Amino acid sequence: MVGIKDVARRAGVSIGTVSNVVNRPHMVSASTRARVLSAIQELGYVRDESARQLRAGRSRIMALLVLDLGNPFFVDIARGAEETAQDEGLHVITCDSGHQADREVSYLSMLAEQRVRGVLLSPVDTSGAALATFRRSEIPYVFVDRRVPADEASSVSVDDVTGGALAARHLVETGHTEIAFVNGPSILAQCRDREAGVRSVLNACAARLSVLETSELDVASGRDAASRLLGMSPRPTAVFCANDLLALGVLQGMVAAGVRVPDELAIVGYDDIEFAGAAAVPLTSVRQPARRLGRAAAELLIAETGDGDSDEPVERQTVVFEPELVVRASTSLTRSG
Repeated sequence: MVGIKDVARRAGVSIGTVSNVVNRPHMVSASTRARVLSAIQELGYVRDESARQLRAGRSRIMALLVLDLGNPFFVDIARGAEETAQDEGLHVITCDSGHQADREVSYLSMLAEQRVRGVLLSPVDTSGAALATFRRSEIPYVFVDRRVPADEASSVSVDDVTGGALAARHLVETGHTEIAFVNGPSILAQCRDREAGVRSVLNACAARLSVLETSELDVASGRDAASRLLGMSPRPTAVFCANDLLALGVLQGMVAAGVRVPDELAIVGYDDIEFAGAAAVPLTSVRQPARRLGRAAAELLIAETGDGDSDEPVERQTVVFEPELVVRASTSLTRSG
């Protein structure tokens, strides 16, 4: 393996000069810098970043551990986090728990062993048991898409109770009284909060609610929910889904069965991913500002892991964004009753 000594020997300079070219190029004359860079290219030298971080005592790598990278919502969160990290000269590695608590524990253990700078975490295990061992590593972490008390950790989330209420109120205002809610796993706080928002609206009016829980938050589970909806009597005239992937699956199932959307069934999703507006029948959806979530979470983590001289701990923060209803063709009809 080519080392810094080999580069110094080839360029005819000291090891310190090579280090300056790599880390502080402004300190080296143009001619010397060119000679060193030429030697680096000829030899294929790559600096040992892990050794440099060990000497500095601080990693330049943050981690993002999310529930499902198959969901574009989490991809947008990752993009927002990476934008903020790059502005600070940091990097983000992204891990996917796949909604599995054991994978979450495994990733947290690996990240602790690697001594990453900090972790942005969208947890599967809402009991906190998975974090018990990780906390002992003293690596800072910030929750994303999950609200927790500020004395536990900083967090960035969306008000999902309000989001669920926005969807339910829209369906009631367009004349629906038989409404279904296709929810994800109840272990997820986001799913419970969205259902609470729906119930807060429907309990105050004459509409009837049916809840169908799915084991996953994906398109296939949405198609399965569509089959269950088709077998219900009376069949709901509107359905709200806990995320857009479920809603797209329901839409696919209904189109395949010859059910007209929104004439016979109105559909509302959640997240407002890019595919929602591009669907065969563009989906009404509750928008979450995914990139802003990622950027805000990364900013909080960078603040907690900064290189400032103060020994005072950074105050933890709870950041909550407001959701927004985006109305499209999947709910455009107003029912006369």
